[in-house]
Amino acid sequence: MATGFPALTGDVLSAAMYNGLVAFTLNAQTGATYTLASTDQYQVLVVTSNASTKTVSIPTDATYAFPNGTAITILNTGAGLLTINATTPGTTTVTSAGATAASPTVAQYKTAVCIKTGTNAWTVVGAVA
Repeated sequence: MATGFPALTGDVLSAAMYNGLVAFTLNAQTGATYTLASTDQYQVLVVTSNASTKTVSIPTDATYAFPNGTAITILNTGAGLLTINATTPGTTTVTSAGATAASPTVAQYKTAVCIKTGTNAWTVVGAVA
């Protein structure tokens, strides 16, 4: 997470906070599964690198209520396809332009951004299939 974020109303933007806006913090994930966490928002790049297929899951608001408008960027550097889905599909809705809208896939060296659009609702955009 960028230094000093999230900021609160009335906070003064320091040089360290301002300079932190231009760089991503890397969250390297080498396993077959990963569930997004509160630390993945605000200038974080989730990097998956497993050679096999892998899944990144989006939790329900009951687990962690990301603010609406949250955008989480995911980069797949592993050879296996990455699937993005909901931890609980009946509660959390994931939509995309992918062939399977609720479970978009991301190939090696491609990125996708998960954007929270409402209560338990996410849209995945980017290089999805």
